[in-house]
Amino acid sequence: MKNINQNLLDLDLLSSKEIEEILKSAQKMEGIFYKNSKNKPLMLNKTIAGLFFEPSTRTRISFEHASNLLGIKYIDLSLNESSIKKGESLLNTSLTLQAMKVDGLILRHPHSGAPYSLLGQINTSIINAGDGTHAHPSQALTDLYTIKKHFGQIKGLTILIVGDILYSRVARSNILGLSKLGAIIKVCAPATLLPISLLKDNSYQYNDAYSKISVYTNLEEAIVNSNVVMPLRIQKERQMKGHLPSFSEYNSMYGINNKILELAENDVMVMHPGPMNEGVEIDTIVAHGSKSLIEKQVENGISVKMAILDKILN
Repeated sequence: MKNINQNLLDLDLLSSKEIEEILKSAQKMEGIFYKNSKNKPLMLNKTIAGLFFEPSTRTRISFEHASNLLGIKYIDLSLNESSIKKGESLLNTSLTLQAMKVDGLILRHPHSGAPYSLLGQINTSIINAGDGTHAHPSQALTDLYTIKKHFGQIKGLTILIVGDILYSRVARSNILGLSKLGAIIKVCAPATLLPISLLKDNSYQYNDAYSKISVYTNLEEAIVNSNVVMPLRIQKERQMKGHLPSFSEYNSMYGINNKILELAENDVMVMHPGPMNEGVEIDTIVAHGSKSLIEKQVENGISVKMAILDKILN
């Protein structure tokens, strides 16, 4: 069976050194992505399958593009045309692909822990492309790379994550990664979108990273001294439980606009894992303005995913 280091499940399973190695590898991969490198590390004998049980644009296409740039054969498993629609289990689908000698699976699944359920069941490497409300390691690594590339370092920077902390797998993985690399982490959200444990004692016992977080419900207080502000998508599909009175009220209290950014550091930059609800968690003028790194996140995601594929498959 594959050992856990031959998979990418979340950043709590990587040391700070391993994270730094992936970021360093991503920098080298830029030469291939921007087509200015003569040393193309081809993996023509490798095949990887994308299993996306949830809709995805950025993650799915960027993994496919990264695979193509490395010479990896990418199989996009269409769930609507596969036996999954007939009721085949995730395990049986994975075993079928393993029997076809696929080297890796890129899995996005609506259930938290789905990639972990395959451990010990298959020999094929697993890359977690998002599982329920649990983890999204490839997005977090992309965010870490984007921050380090822009600022030159992560250690000592103050990162503010705003919004749906309760349901966000991106927030959880970013908190784990940022803490390992020495960032100062703040979160801000309505109390209804914060885990009860954070509200209760300003710590979270699952991981030491959460014990160092500063928690706010007032954005004007939270944004002071911030170098990076990362609003999260308000997931409309998860808001049926009445966490918010209205999206317009959320925007008036927690939306990121140029006025609120004046309270942050002069060098503040805005990031967003996408997709964005412009006019809800972020104003259009900010999303596409001079303080935005959002398009750079998408661009950097290709090199980071190439580095991930190289680590897992090569």
